[in-house]
Amino acid sequence: MYEMSSRAKQGSARDADRERHAREALTRAEDSVRQAEERVEEATERAAESVERATDRAAEKVERATEQAARKVEQARLKVEEKAGEEGLIWLREEPAARRPSHSRAEIARAAIEIADAEGFDAVSMRRVAQKLGAGTMTLYHYVRNKDELVTLMSDAVMGEILVPDGELSGDWREALTQIATRTRTAFARHRWIFERFGDGRPGPNGMRHFEQSLTAVAALGLERGEVFDVIGQVDDFVFGYALRELQEREEHERGWPDEVVDFLQREIDSGDYPRMTAFFGTDVEAAIDEIIDLIGEEDRFARGLKRLLDGIEANLPPRT
Repeated sequence: MYEMSSRAKQGSARDADRERHAREALTRAEDSVRQAEERVEEATERAAESVERATDRAAEKVERATEQAARKVEQARLKVEEKAGEEGLIWLREEPAARRPSHSRAEIARAAIEIADAEGFDAVSMRRVAQKLGAGTMTLYHYVRNKDELVTLMSDAVMGEILVPDGELSGDWREALTQIATRTRTAFARHRWIFERFGDGRPGPNGMRHFEQSLTAVAALGLERGEVFDVIGQVDDFVFGYALRELQEREEHERGWPDEVVDFLQREIDSGDYPRMTAFFGTDVEAAIDEIIDLIGEEDRFARGLKRLLDGIEANLPPRT
């Protein structure tokens, strides 16, 4: 019994030693893990700081490079604009003479017009036009020296749409002026922005061809120079005025009439101070506005107005000898 008891005590002591050793080993392992985690955290922080410093240095280099590139682009732009001023109108320069040039003035004008038609003239820039053509901005400056020249190309391209095709201009002066006037109105309706930029462009070949066609249209009348200018100018004035009014009314219709404007008009009509307007349109202002829009939008209204103008011109022509 004593021996058994002694062996049992010895076994318990060994078990206690093993347990103590195990706890100590676990403690050492946990310490090692914590130390390893601390070392990893420190290494991560150092790596993050290195990355941040490298990123900052790279950003500074990119910023400096961007600034240098911008300065070079601006210097190049100023040089080409200065050269353009020395060489005068774009029409006085030949187009780039490469055997297969990447672009043409006509393509550049068409791209700019498409941007203006879709987004308004303010969206047009050398950069946007270059992007649309798939070219670099500086490449575009090889063809067009500045924004003024771009506007000149755009304006002359629109004048090209007004031209009656070769061989189709009528020999009758009234019909010929009607052809020119109708094409002019159609072109202006297609390119709403044109009224904002008429004074910005410079005369171009299509503008000259347009005037040549107008002179051809009335040549058979045998008028004096001042009378010729009056007839052509009166038709142009009618077309310009009609197209501008049509544009304003269209934009107003698209925006809609604000409620306060309708309320104001209704109050004024109800006051009885406008008997002729009341007799003409009635007392319902909203219905009157719809009727006005329908009247303005009548397609034949332009043709009727032009006919009356030509009737008046014809009635005042000097007798032919």
